[in-house]
Amino acid sequence: QVHLVESGGGLVQPGDSLKLSCVGSGRSFERVSMGWFRQAPGKEREFVAALSWHDIIEYSGSAKGRFTISRGSTRNTIYLQMNALEPEDSAVYYCVLDDLFANVRTGKTAAHWGQGTQVTVSS
Repeated sequence: QVHLVESGGGLVQPGDSLKLSCVGSGRSFERVSMGWFRQAPGKEREFVAALSWHDIIEYSGSAKGRFTISRGSTRNTIYLQMNALEPEDSAVYYCVLDDLFANVRTGKTAAHWGQGTQVTVSS
C-alpha cells in the first residue's frame, strides 16, 4: 500500500520561508510523478507544483518565482521550498503521486494523496 507523509508545515510570518517534505513508501518510485496541492478553508483544492519522473516541472501562477519543487537523493522524497510567504498561502498542503504527470498536474484522478500538512502565514 502506498503511503505519502508530508511534514514541515507550521506558523510563520509574512515574508518567511518554509520547506515541506513528502516521503513515500510502498512501491517503486523510479518512474512516478509527484507534486503538491493545497486547500484553504472554504476553497477548492488547487494545484501548486508538479515534478515528473524525468524532471519536467510545472508551477501554478501563484507559486512561480516563490516556490521550488525538488526531489531528494532518494526518489521517494520530494520537497517544496516556499519563500516570501503570504497570508494567501495559508492552507493544508497535500503531496500527490501518480504514474502519469498529467494526473499529478490536474489532481483529478491522481492515484495517491498524503494526509496534508498545515501552513499558516500570519502576523
